[in-house]
Amino acid sequence: MEIGVRELRDKLSRHLAEVQLGHTVTITDHGRPIARIVPVQRPTRLEALREEGRIRAGRIRKQPAPDPVGAVGVVSDLIDDQRR
Repeated sequence: MEIGVRELRDKLSRHLAEVQLGHTVTITDHGRPIARIVPVQRPTRLEALREEGRIRAGRIRKQPAPDPVGAVGVVSDLIDDQRR
C-alpha cells in the first residue's frame, strides 16, 4: 500500500492498524517512495541474511582518530602556504 505524507499524518492510526495486520505501508513524497513501515515480527532483509549465516558482523574495530596537528594561524593562510 502506498500513501502520501499528508494522508499518513491525517490517518496514522488507521495505517498503523494495517501494519499490525501484516501489511507494509510505503510512504511517498510527491509520488516518490521515501520510507516504509513494516510489521515488527517480519525480519528485515539484513536480519534474514544474518540468520541464514550469509553475512556476519565485521570483526575489525574502527581505529581512533589521530591526534590533531597543532598549528597557529587562519586556516586559509595555512592552505595558501601549503600550495606554494
